[in-house]
Amino acid sequence: MAHSLSLTRQCLGLETRIECIIRPVAGDVGHWTLLFAAGMSGEQPTAIKAQGPFHGSRAAESVLDAIVDSLTLHGYQLRHDPQIWDIHLHSQLRKINAERGRHLGDYLARPDA
Repeated sequence: MAHSLSLTRQCLGLETRIECIIRPVAGDVGHWTLLFAAGMSGEQPTAIKAQGPFHGSRAAESVLDAIVDSLTLHGYQLRHDPQIWDIHLHSQLRKINAERGRHLGDYLARPDA
């Protein structure tokens, strides 16, 4: 499976969109995360979520496969057009990486905690 994809669904004349990416998490320990942006096509995303971290890209891909299977059962279709919310997803990844770095710093500063 690709490490980024888009799905859309038509409902009552409106098109909803979900974009997904799989990216490594900072720290070089083999952890990966799934990032999702959802909203109306042609607008800003109304929701940005993350799942993980997962141990390795294959584990993240497996979860994404299951999510895509579920979404297609609910009327979503895979799209092959460029992602429009890539900046939003990478912003969320930066927040995740910053949070992980902050916790790692706390642990290193207080090793007996």
